Amino acid sequence: MCITMSQPTPPIENTAIGGANQTSVREHNERLVLTLVRRHGNMPSSEIAKRSGLSAQTVSVIIRALEAEGLLLRGTPQRGRVGQPSVPLRLNPEGAYSIGLKIGRRSAELVLINFLGEEQLSIRHTFNYPMPGPLLEFVKNEIDNLKDALTPKQITLIAGIGLSMPFELWNWADKVGAPPNEMDAWRGGSFTEQLQTITGYPVLLKNDATAACGAELLFGQGAQLNNFMYLFVGTFIGGGIVLNNSVYSGRTGYAGAFGPMLVSGPSGERSSLIDCASIYTLELTLKEKNIDSTPLWASPDDWSMLGQAVDDWIESTGHYLAVAVVSSCAVIDFEAVVVDGACPESVKSRLVSAMEKALDDIDLQGLNRPQIYPGLVGANARSLGAATLPITSRYLLDQNLLFRDT
Repeated sequence: MCITMSQPTPPIENTAIGGANQTSVREHNERLVLTLVRRHGNMPSSEIAKRSGLSAQTVSVIIRALEAEGLLLRGTPQRGRVGQPSVPLRLNPEGAYSIGLKIGRRSAELVLINFLGEEQLSIRHTFNYPMPGPLLEFVKNEIDNLKDALTPKQITLIAGIGLSMPFELWNWADKVGAPPNEMDAWRGGSFTEQLQTITGYPVLLKNDATAACGAELLFGQGAQLNNFMYLFVGTFIGGGIVLNNSVYSGRTGYAGAFGPMLVSGPSGERSSLIDCASIYTLELTLKEKNIDSTPLWASPDDWSMLGQAVDDWIESTGHYLAVAVVSSCAVIDFEAVVVDGACPESVKSRLVSAMEKALDDIDLQGLNRPQIYPGLVGANARSLGAATLPITSRYLLDQNLLFRDT
């Protein structure tokens, strides 16, 4: 796979450096090696040296240290035509573990992953609207069930808890049907500290859609795409931006928050994307038709029982998402758009088709039409993205520092 970086950052060699600086250099280079192996899969030490710019001797020392820590494993030697056999190195799935907590407007999910990002166990909890107290109780009661999937030794390898949730939840009280002022309990930002206290693990926070975007970058279409617009159709529409193989979250973390974007309807009416391209709008339609909307949250893999309302929603949502794509591509020349969501795979596929059809009817003069792809991670992208935060923070470098690919 070829990765193109805009401004490569040089590696740091352990030369003429002592004390704390030497420790920092070693940690930096260890993260570099793990990041390269994480990104490219099985790699021999010679390839690691070539891609990183580190000397063969430095790479050899780092590999031995990472093997001793249980983070890297050696594969079967591969014999070439000349020279010594090449020994591929790969991440040890049991080298580290992490917990993710996704908090949405209608549900929460607690998930355990290994060092490769593979889900080991997940526990889902639904509610009418999210409140800090019950959610802390949910985590307190269920986190031991996650640990039951691990041995005592593996439990010591848990890197922490990643938390993904919408920012400013108190502003969504009307839309989620919460009593007046009750959602104000989210003000003050103490939930993260309370979660850390009851679990004993460090907690890292990220906006839920941005976390989902990170999961797609690491485990989905990001393996083929360098720059893309990411849309996650949940209770409310959200998203993210990937530039040069890195999630760009912006100065305050709101980059890619496509919900407030103004879009035009088929008759020229203007509205916010969040009000016309969210599962929330489908929920309102179902309630108006006296159709039980519970399957939207309780059965996210099957909406077949909801009938024509889903068909109409897909067509309408596809139009509005296409309009948002055109506006976004006028600012950033995205090579692609990735669409995922808390919906069945069949619905996601039809959404992509509806967007393509809508783009056919929009004047794209002056713009390069991006390719539209379905997300590969799926409905659990937000929880999986959350769970990757502690592993990334502790063991890997920022995606922008993947250096050169030759």
